[in-house]
Amino acid sequence: MTEVPQGEEQPRVVIRDKRRIDPISGAVRVPAGEQPAGTPPRGQQSQGEQMSETETPDIQVPTAPGQGPGQGPGQDADTARQLAERTEDLQRVTAEYANYRRRVDRDRTLVVDQAAERFAAQLFPIVDDIERARDHGDLTGAFKVVADRVLGLLDGLGVAAFGTAGDPFDPALHEAVIHDTSGEVDVPTATTVLRQGYRRGDRVLRTAMVAVTDPEAPSAPAGPPAEPVAEPTPEPVADAGPDGNPSAG
Repeated sequence: MTEVPQGEEQPRVVIRDKRRIDPISGAVRVPAGEQPAGTPPRGQQSQGEQMSETETPDIQVPTAPGQGPGQGPGQDADTARQLAERTEDLQRVTAEYANYRRRVDRDRTLVVDQAAERFAAQLFPIVDDIERARDHGDLTGAFKVVADRVLGLLDGLGVAAFGTAGDPFDPALHEAVIHDTSGEVDVPTATTVLRQGYRRGDRVLRTAMVAVTDPEAPSAPAGPPAEPVAEPTPEPVADAGPDGNPSAG
């Protein structure tokens, strides 16, 4: 070892522990002169502390209705105009959508009605055979069961038969194939129904074929003979003279 002369101070030995983790607690050490992460600098921290100590409530400046900070009368008018335009666009789109829905519903109903009418028209010849069999007394047994089901289909579609003897003749409902006259009727009457007609609601699907009886035309009453009318007698015309004036007789 080197001997240190007497009267001189022995140099100090400084040991700095630069370990980042404390060997006893296991916590992370912060080196001297550094600040933990997430903390503001010392100058700002002291300034923040001073602000917290001298903090005063914010003063809100009232603004005019519909006018925010940085807005003027011109911007307010432009905003109102844009709002009116958007409102008109929304109303127009809403009206177009409502019209579209009504049109779609109308078209859907029309398609359903047309399909029902076409199906009913295909059943009319079968129903005519059923009615002829009923008139002859042949509608019995299993045939009657099938006939009742076919007629039930028409009822389910809302199709009703019309045309009865004694109904007043209507060209919109009846098709006249036979004409005769009789003094027992006062107006043209369907006296015989040759084929029933069918309608669905107010729509006529098939007219009824009927025989029409017209009232007899009353004969003109005999009156007294007309008296002859006397014809007027022509007046004599004088002859003209040489000068063109009528000459005396």
